[in-house]
Amino acid sequence: MEPNERHALNDQALRRRLAIDCGSCCGLCCTALYFAKSEGFPADKSAGKPCKNLLPDHRCAIHGALKARGLKGCLAYDCFGAGQRVTARTFGGRSWTELEEERETMFAAFLSVYGLHQMLWYLLEAASLRLPDALRAQIGGMIGEIDRQADAPAAALAALDPGVWRGKVNPLLHAASETLPVNPGKPLPRDLFGRDLRRFDLSGRDLSMALLIAADLRGCTLRGSNLLGADLRDARLHGADLSQAVFLTQAQLNAAAGDGKTKLPASLRRPATWT
Repeated sequence: MEPNERHALNDQALRRRLAIDCGSCCGLCCTALYFAKSEGFPADKSAGKPCKNLLPDHRCAIHGALKARGLKGCLAYDCFGAGQRVTARTFGGRSWTELEEERETMFAAFLSVYGLHQMLWYLLEAASLRLPDALRAQIGGMIGEIDRQADAPAAALAALDPGVWRGKVNPLLHAASETLPVNPGKPLPRDLFGRDLRRFDLSGRDLSMALLIAADLRGCTLRGSNLLGADLRDARLHGADLSQAVFLTQAQLNAAAGDGKTKLPASLRRPATWT
């Protein structure tokens, strides 16, 4: 097997570990995080307090009714696999309910690993691009460093400053973004709130950090579009082609609306709430 093939297989295995597996987690996102009812969660909730709908077995009592209740915050959230990693690997399968003195450490470790896993996702996206060899090697090395950091002891993870790692990762993502083919058309504004962009060819567009809340993107082609940090809440993606969009995350899709005709990258799943 050639080195590039082994690298691709390793990337695929890591991507699978960045997909959520709620059955292997102890409800950390429903406990460690702060919730606000105004942001689409069941009620206002302070960090470290379990959601009122969290069952003793760490499942959600209203999971099947989230869409009907309009709980968009719950539907959109994705921990990039941090929950199961902290539960199974950092704490050896123990739940926060079993921990007294270490409970806050577990919650802090979860937040740190969430940040690290999010960076890993973006780095893997960058690594899939056609990059100069030197940049590819830098990104590959950073992927290894961050993955090893996520396996640090609980106390080290709890004390970790993800901002330090973002300072290392962001220049690499910027350099990778610069290699993307650019659409020669007129640049689009960052504020596209509610805009009707139906059937636009947005291939090769830089939509990073764009405000696409409630934008109508039905039938659009977004091959090679940079969606890093774009806000897709309530964006209409029915029939759109995002199969080759870059830096797209599951959380962005979860927050949007689409259908069976929406084309997605192989590494992402179609949200169950889509029609």
